[in-house]
Amino acid sequence: MGVTGSIAAYKSALLVRALVKEGAEVKVVMTPMAKQFITPLTLATLSKNPIVVDFYNPENGDWNSHVSLGIWADLFLIAPATAATMGKMVSGVADNLLITTYLSAKCPVAVAPAMDLDMYKHPSTQENMRILSERGAYIIEPAAGELASGLEGKGRMEEPDRIVAHVEAIFAKEGSMAGRNLLITAGPTCETIDPVRYITNHSSGKMGYAIAHEAANRGAKVKIISGPVTVKLFHPNVEIINVTSAQEMFEATKSNLDGADAVVLCAAVADFTVAEKADKKIKREKSDYNLRLTPTQDIAAWVGANKRPSTFLAGFALETNDELENAKGKLVRKNLDMIVLNSMQDKGAGFKTDTNKITIISRDGAVEEFPLKSKELVAMDILDNMERLQRCSKD
Repeated sequence: MGVTGSIAAYKSALLVRALVKEGAEVKVVMTPMAKQFITPLTLATLSKNPIVVDFYNPENGDWNSHVSLGIWADLFLIAPATAATMGKMVSGVADNLLITTYLSAKCPVAVAPAMDLDMYKHPSTQENMRILSERGAYIIEPAAGELASGLEGKGRMEEPDRIVAHVEAIFAKEGSMAGRNLLITAGPTCETIDPVRYITNHSSGKMGYAIAHEAANRGAKVKIISGPVTVKLFHPNVEIINVTSAQEMFEATKSNLDGADAVVLCAAVADFTVAEKADKKIKREKSDYNLRLTPTQDIAAWVGANKRPSTFLAGFALETNDELENAKGKLVRKNLDMIVLNSMQDKGAGFKTDTNKITIISRDGAVEEFPLKSKELVAMDILDNMERLQRCSKD
């Protein structure tokens, strides 16, 4: 990781910590000016590696080998990258250790620019970024917001968690699902009663979003058709399509089905919607009130009947009784290739939890039960089984 002389260098500490937390081994190269904004000791402590700034140690003559660093790295991430550093990268002005390391790097390079609005918009900066991109560098676009100068606009270095997501996406390009398109439904739906009331369920969307994140990290291009949730996900490989009602979720699923290589129907879609929706708030003027419900479109059945034969379809079943029998019946009725069974009887599983306990049933009759795990690990199990079943069907 390269750190240059920008006020955004304070974010590099958070970025190093986030990368280490994700399992990366991080070594940091700083420019001399970067030390004016953040100390080498801070970054050395967080990265658990010595920081290098100069070509050699004047006290003992030890040489910091830019060649060795360039060979060692799997990715060279420069964050923040100033206009001056990007200019030197383009022209090859090797006057500091960071630039010589860049010129020696055999790995992919990612650049997260940080500068003031006018500097960022200047034609020379834009041209330098264009050239770096043409040479294969990944440009992590800066965000818009309040800048150190007091101006408002584009130029803020992207937030560390989003940079980590970009890093994950770079490594995912050679992942097991690279080149595949995955469509996922997630979260609840809300069926309007009147302008202030609706019918919904307890789904948080956490399971669907965990599957989306894991698939994106494996290289898939993912679309999430999401009901109202508070879960946040940013990943360059993920597009989120927000909907509210079951009908909206059906329409979005229908319009995005053609391009999908695999579909995971994880949303808790309402089985019924309100027959007559009131256009004004219903007043409590009598002791009882009858609400007539009508069935919603069965999304799983429609997808099962209309998907391409090559499209893999996975569904979910949340049951309170006769769990296995109900799930097997749903798999057949909806023409699924695989179904993931949740039981409301299992503590720590189901709605609003960070963990889940699942059983996976495949079309060939195989049944595999998994222990209670975090939803992130459950997502891995689900996708592992999907990939295995898809390979078997091709064989």
